[in-house]
Amino acid sequence: MNPTTPHDPVLYYEVLQALQPRDGGRYVDGTLGAGGHGWGILDASSPGGLLLGLDLDPQALALAREKLAPFGERAVLRQASYLTLRERLDALGWDYVDGILLDLGISSMQVDVPERGFSFRQDGPLDMRFDPTAPTTAADLVNRLPESELADLIYRYGEERRSRRIARAIVAARPIEGTRQLAEIVRRAVGGGKRRIHPATRTFQALRIAVNRELEAVEQVLPLAVDALAPGGRLAVISFHSLEDRLVKVYFRRESRDCICPPGRPVCVCEHTARLRLVTRKPLQANEAEVTANPRARSARLRVAEKI
Repeated sequence: MNPTTPHDPVLYYEVLQALQPRDGGRYVDGTLGAGGHGWGILDASSPGGLLLGLDLDPQALALAREKLAPFGERAVLRQASYLTLRERLDALGWDYVDGILLDLGISSMQVDVPERGFSFRQDGPLDMRFDPTAPTTAADLVNRLPESELADLIYRYGEERRSRRIARAIVAARPIEGTRQLAEIVRRAVGGGKRRIHPATRTFQALRIAVNRELEAVEQVLPLAVDALAPGGRLAVISFHSLEDRLVKVYFRRESRDCICPPGRPVCVCEHTARLRLVTRKPLQANEAEVTANPRARSARLRVAEKI
């Protein structure tokens, strides 16, 4: 059983089933958060399994250290990006690992802290940085980008069809300091009406993705993770919106094929060799009970691949 945490890990049992932790195995949680999934991996790989946990958020790491303390030296935690995976493994003397988990996006505990600026449900500064020492905040983008660039950002990362109208309203209202102020500007720009989600949700998503360069990071980490896996090792990725999920799906499918030449080419010239076997051809989703207990799980998608 997973003990109570301030952040319920989504698809907890599905992740453990996918990674199949075993005694003596080495595992990486590249987005450690409060340590919920990490606890499960260490528990399932007892007594000799090891876990490297990475996270940019010092507040999350503090919670994870407390939670994983019973596992002692079996849990190695570092404040670092998963893009430094190879360097971190080298520092431990780990050539390969048996499983890697990436739980992408934002955690509920980050949303619940107004000072982090991720949510408009409570007023806070327009920050949105996973790493508080990173140079660019959401306020920088909102108040400095030219209107056309801001509109493109909201459209690309938020998939927001009314991005130009929103960008125009934001520029007209500058300077913008707080989350609720921005949310109200967006709401007035696009109108209220009957919507399943708040009108500012997609704009906030777009800003968060841009601030943390999330999509670029996903594209870069997938090959790093596959390189770090031992044959038979598994990579499990949880995404929360279509942009992330599409990147994972396309990469997994490409790396599960021997030939990636364009269709219609009579002879293969790419010399590509499959590196992965798809464990899940369609993403796993939370069941009704989990969604009821943890609404954040509704949009979660888990894809799993195994290194050949």
